[in-house]
Amino acid sequence: MIVKHRAFSPVTQGRLKTLSVRWVDANNQRVSRLVVERQDIGFNARLEQPTPRRLVQFGSLTIRSSFYAATDQANIPDAIAAQTVEAFAGDLDFQRDLQRGARVGLVYEAFELDGEILFTGQLLGAEIQSGQETHQAMWFQAPGKTGEFVSLDGESQRRAYLASPLAFSRVTSSYGPRIHPVFGGQKAHKGTDYGAPAGTPIRTVADGVVSFAGRQGGYGNYVVIQHPDKAATAYAHLERITVRLGQRVQQGQTIGTVGSTGTATGPNLHFEYLVKGVQTNPSRIARDPSLSTVAVAQLPGFKQEAKAMREQLAMAASVALADAQ
Repeated sequence: MIVKHRAFSPVTQGRLKTLSVRWVDANNQRVSRLVVERQDIGFNARLEQPTPRRLVQFGSLTIRSSFYAATDQANIPDAIAAQTVEAFAGDLDFQRDLQRGARVGLVYEAFELDGEILFTGQLLGAEIQSGQETHQAMWFQAPGKTGEFVSLDGESQRRAYLASPLAFSRVTSSYGPRIHPVFGGQKAHKGTDYGAPAGTPIRTVADGVVSFAGRQGGYGNYVVIQHPDKAATAYAHLERITVRLGQRVQQGQTIGTVGSTGTATGPNLHFEYLVKGVQTNPSRIARDPSLSTVAVAQLPGFKQEAKAMREQLAMAASVALADAQ
């Protein structure tokens, strides 16, 4: 609970007439307000729960260095930035795939009371233009169903695998031959290394079962997850492991944090993709044809919502163009 607002009415001859204190529970999108008023004898207090007004906001940003830096510069709320990453998690690695100059348009909920934006809600739609590629997504909730991000053509954005095990990171060493950073000499690197601060949450890229969780030589703290398609992913050098052997995990669930245990020169995540037990280039995950797509194009109301979202994303793009001029 955060106190957001205090209001005092004018005083007469130094006497307090009204005191109003407002606080916001952003997680539950709830506002409470305590009003204390002077009566003829003493004070009267009442607790109110006013309903904020829902607004549809447009945002835009251009990538100059990183997605997070651009959202900060454009005053995009962190919660909306996180939902944007979630919406495209199966398609894009936000550090590796977004080119400098990429443009992002956003449509999202905001809630206002007494002329002040108190909190944001759902990301409603997003468009990313990077190089020659354009990615679009919108939030759609069919009657009686759980909402999800879908393309504007009606396919689920949820993929069998996320493009990256970290929401924000940088690739410090790709799959393939390299000079070993500790022992020197050329050696095959059988995974992808992501640099990130110690303690950064690591997420499983797909549903599965933990087949190993513990210490493993130069890997340090090490987690292996077996997935339904018989492939596996492995996560090394963890500072902390938050899952146990045999535990079922869901895509995007935190399984540990970035560290430098084992043979490592600093905090990083060594990530492997194993097909039939053989380390395979992890970049294949994002291109895997076995996509978990569920068509919603024929569901009631989808076409109308998709048409409206195209118009709103066009408006967000016009905001981006105006900002650039």
